[in-house]
Amino acid sequence: MATYAIGDLQGCYDDLLRLLDKIKFNPHSDQLWFVGDLVNRGPKSLECLRFIKSLGPSAITVLGNHDLHLLAIAHKIKKPRKKELSLNAILHAEDCDELLHWLRYRPLLHYQEPYYLVHAGIAPQWDLETAKKMAREVEMQLQDDDRYLKLLEKMYGDTPDRWSDTLTGYKRLRYILNAFTRMRFCYENGALDFENKDPPGVQPKELIPWFDMPKRHQSSHRIIFGHWSNLGYFEKNNCYCIDTGCLWGGQLTALRLEKRVERLSLTCPLNHY
Repeated sequence: MATYAIGDLQGCYDDLLRLLDKIKFNPHSDQLWFVGDLVNRGPKSLECLRFIKSLGPSAITVLGNHDLHLLAIAHKIKKPRKKELSLNAILHAEDCDELLHWLRYRPLLHYQEPYYLVHAGIAPQWDLETAKKMAREVEMQLQDDDRYLKLLEKMYGDTPDRWSDTLTGYKRLRYILNAFTRMRFCYENGALDFENKDPPGVQPKELIPWFDMPKRHQSSHRIIFGHWSNLGYFEKNNCYCIDTGCLWGGQLTALRLEKRVERLSLTCPLNHY
């Protein structure tokens, strides 16, 4: 029995199948953990959703920003841009409603000792019990038929960019979503930056990768994340980035989660959207 964490797919279904062949995935005994962004830009978003859903308890995925964006497009809260037209296959599929219902019931954070799985990261100010609570606040709203659409309408935007226990309403929920699904760099005062996507070392000097923030409250726990393709595969401070840019002609990575992690990757063709 093995557990594998897999990086951002963004519709790269054929590459996923090749990776599963490489790791000899057995759905009857193994489990896959996906860091989110199952869809968008790549050629086969529909196939990715159907396949991962079909695996049942053999697959766990957290929500990424592209997954949430798909939900907003499906409800006409946002219009798809030209580079997002690959999502049309999902929107026109006969099982669209079933797939979207399944997607919105995915968590923002998954925990299984000793690993935490998220899409982008965990706000440095939160300890892990707080992170679990914050994730659940948003998940309850996403899974509430009466409040779901309002959250999708209100989730876009870069403010507030600093956490405070006094945040309430949609400002609070927006910050939580941005921390879990969009974060890369922070300012020294803890404010989130959403402009810079380059790897550490070339960013403005006042910016710090979230996993390098001083006094980060989860530094003793193992956190697996994606979202940051320019960072590529990365291990530091008990954090593991596994978005290795499959969509852009990089690699698709699986991390075998044992006492000692083991990386398995394959090279991907450039999947232009």
